[in-house]
Amino acid sequence: MLAVLFPGQGSQRVGMCSDFYSKFDSVKKIFKEVDETLGFSLSDIILNGPEEKLKLTENTQPAILTVGVSIFNVLNEQYGLNLNQSKFFAGHSLGEYTALVCAGSLKIDRAVYLLHERGKAMQSAVPADQGAMMAIIGMTINEIEKEINTSSKEEACEIANDNSNGQVVVSGKKKSIEVFRDILKKKNKKCILLPVSAPFHCSLMIKAAENMKNKIENTDFSKPNPSIISNVTAKEENEQNRIKPLLIDQITSRVRWRESVNFMIEKGVSKFLEIGPGKVLSGLVKKIDKNVKMLNVNSIDDIKNIND
Repeated sequence: MLAVLFPGQGSQRVGMCSDFYSKFDSVKKIFKEVDETLGFSLSDIILNGPEEKLKLTENTQPAILTVGVSIFNVLNEQYGLNLNQSKFFAGHSLGEYTALVCAGSLKIDRAVYLLHERGKAMQSAVPADQGAMMAIIGMTINEIEKEINTSSKEEACEIANDNSNGQVVVSGKKKSIEVFRDILKKKNKKCILLPVSAPFHCSLMIKAAENMKNKIENTDFSKPNPSIISNVTAKEENEQNRIKPLLIDQITSRVRWRESVNFMIEKGVSKFLEIGPGKVLSGLVKKIDKNVKMLNVNSIDDIKNIND
C-alpha cells in the first residue's frame, strides 16, 4: 500500500524541476499560472535564482509547491501513474498544501496565493534575529519535553517538529534557544542551530496565524482524494470543515511527522513515494521505520526507479 509525501521548507535549490520544465509543456503551463497568480516571475527565481531570493520564505513556500505539483502531474499524465489511488497523501508543513492540491482539494492558484501570504506572515510575525530554531539529535521526544518543562517559563522553547526517532526541532526566542542549547551541551547532546529566518511552528507565530485566518477561511476546499494526514493531528483529515481550522492551527502547532508516518504504517502503508525537491522526507521515514520501501522523484531520471 502506497502513501505519497511532499516536502517542506529547506528542500529548495536553484534549478529544481528544470529538467521537467524543459521537457513538458504541462509544467511550463503550471509555472506560467503561478507567475500570473503572484504577479511576478517565481518561475525565473526557481529555475535561475539567485539563491537569496529563493530562500525568502514568501518565495520558498510557493516555489516548493509549484515543483511538487508539476512533478506529480507529469507522473499522472505522462507516465500513467494514478497516484490518487494511494492510501494517503501527506506533506511536511507547507507540503500539506501541495498534498491538498494534488488530492484535488485546493486549486493551485489559491494554494500559491496562500503560501506566498503565509510566508510573508510568518516572516513578519517576529522581528528579525529575535527568533531561532535548533535541531536536537539523539534524544527522544519525551526526554526533550522533560528538559523543556524544567526550564523557566521565560527561557522555555517549544517543540516545532517531531521529525523522526532521534531528530526533533525546537523553536522559540533566540535567547531561549541559546540557553537550552547550553543546557543540552553540558549533557553531551548534539544540537544544531538551523539557518532559518524565523521561529516557525510555535506560539511566537500567533500573529501569523491571525493574519492567515480570514485568508484560509475565505478559500474554497473540496474533499481530498485520497485522505490527507494532518500535521496537527497526525491522523487522516478529509472533511472540508476540518481542513481550514487545522491549516490555521498548523502555523503555531508542532509538526507531528514521526507520528504521521507511524499512523500511515499502522494503517497498512508499506511503501512511500516522496515527490518534490530533495530527499529530506525519505531520510526521516527510513529513520522511523527501516523496513518500509522508500522512493523519491525529483528528477526525470528518478522515474525509472518507481516500477523497479
